Amino acid sequence: MTGQNLDQLCAKFGWAMAEQVHEAIGKNAENHITKSLGVLQEDGVYAFFLYQASRGQREKSGADKLRDQAKKLLKQAGVKGFENVDEPLAAVREHLAGDLDQLLLAKRLLEQALIYARYHAKALG
Repeated sequence: MTGQNLDQLCAKFGWAMAEQVHEAIGKNAENHITKSLGVLQEDGVYAFFLYQASRGQREKSGADKLRDQAKKLLKQAGVKGFENVDEPLAAVREHLAGDLDQLLLAKRLLEQALIYARYHAKALG
């Protein structure tokens, strides 16, 4: 979307991520968000969504909330492939993988939102 303040969007979604993950898994929220950020930074957008899908029962509800907020962030930012997406792994495979600019934008947006989410989760305790 043109003219959109992307940092403000990341801050908004970072707060939502922290709140929803904290609501779902409590004190483990900060740890899950930090691990998710590490996966994103080291292995990329596809691995980030795969990590959320692979979480065990203890973290599943928090991972689902984080995945849903990440999808909404990318949709609101106008990232190609996330306009009407149900399955983010398919969106990355089918749309982002072939467009380096959009892939890098998605990674940067998710990274910034997760950084904000980590600080928000820390503040929530």
